[in-house]
Amino acid sequence: MTTSEQLFQRAKEVIPGGVNSPVRAFRAVGGNPLFIKAAQGPYLIDEDNNQYIELINSWGPMILGHANEMIQKAVSDAVQHSFSFGAPTRREVEMAELIISMVSSIEKVRMVNSGTEATMSAIRVARGFTGREKMIKFEGCYHGHGDSFLIAAGSGAVTMGVPDSPGVTKGVANDTLTAPFNDLYSVETLVEANKGQIAAIILEPVVGNMGLVLPEPGFLEGLRELCDKEGILLIFDEVMTGFRLSASGFQGITSVQPDLTTLGKIIGGGMPVGAYGGRKEIMDFVSPAGPVYQAGTLSGNPIAMAAGKAMLTYLNENPEVYTELDRIGAKLENGLRAGNQKAGKNFTINRIGSMYTLFFNEQPVTDFASAKASDLSMFGAYFQAMLKRGVYLAPSQFESLFISTALTDDLVDQIIAAHEVSLLEVLGGA
Repeated sequence: MTTSEQLFQRAKEVIPGGVNSPVRAFRAVGGNPLFIKAAQGPYLIDEDNNQYIELINSWGPMILGHANEMIQKAVSDAVQHSFSFGAPTRREVEMAELIISMVSSIEKVRMVNSGTEATMSAIRVARGFTGREKMIKFEGCYHGHGDSFLIAAGSGAVTMGVPDSPGVTKGVANDTLTAPFNDLYSVETLVEANKGQIAAIILEPVVGNMGLVLPEPGFLEGLRELCDKEGILLIFDEVMTGFRLSASGFQGITSVQPDLTTLGKIIGGGMPVGAYGGRKEIMDFVSPAGPVYQAGTLSGNPIAMAAGKAMLTYLNENPEVYTELDRIGAKLENGLRAGNQKAGKNFTINRIGSMYTLFFNEQPVTDFASAKASDLSMFGAYFQAMLKRGVYLAPSQFESLFISTALTDDLVDQIIAAHEVSLLEVLGGA
């Protein structure tokens, strides 16, 4: 029995399912999870000293690779002054100023401790600001594990969502409406059927939680127009895409500007952190400036602020990072496509910049329904085949992969070679 297997057996006795976040359990791909003890640059090292080229990067934040020296120094320097104060610090102000200078739609920002906190808070503020109770989310968009977001789709314009998890009340579900991603007509229908009752529309502008799915031309523009017309706040969940796709997030690429934005991942440089921000008049509804209560003892943690400030400053001052990430991403995408063709398959690859997903699906993937049409058993076999060849992927078909600047051309060539052999193996040709 490997050390990872031993640890997993112990973990199952003391942690629900043996993991502290469900996707880590490998249930979607079979086998037992690897327990990681170290990471450096583009590599993970498990408890049995196996080394893997990895394409998760802690689910996004390690855009400069693991254990980046600049981030390490920022954390080390901050630690010398203690770990938490529960009081205001200079770094909180500097971090807020930096975020506001980089993201044009954000005029004020509040730091929290996770993406889930950020999205929960943004919805509460939207409800407080508009005086309305309902919200629209999209099938397959994940906004953390807040009750309002764990709602499955209902059918038809007036059918309410139903709880997708025990513990979520029907009352919460009644205030959550769902629509298919990239389907503007369905959103318009929901709005018309719930006239004057919808506080916010929240979405990942580029979805990373059904695998990577891009917005179709006109979709975001249509949402912005609808929100303006109906007095609804548009919320971009850029926890994944914020500062990963550009120094201004995805909204720095598109012309569409949201009313509120949620952030996480990269803004902590790998430390636990989140934030939400937007127009001044909306954010001034947040306590103590306004009536909408939100608080956090560890919010603005000085260690997380130090890591995040170092990360954002570097990205802001080195825009060539995004050009290089796109170049490496394109090389990887082209290599994976060539491998698919050699195997006689036309599997869909969705990519933007340093985010991508290979779907085991030969049809376009534009929403959750088309993502779910992927061959999940084939993906599981492929995951294990790649792992056997030293490449660590996200253990779910429904997750985006993330590229870091530590991924060199030579390593991309190794990933492509592993892909070709693994795909043939899975398809029975090797």
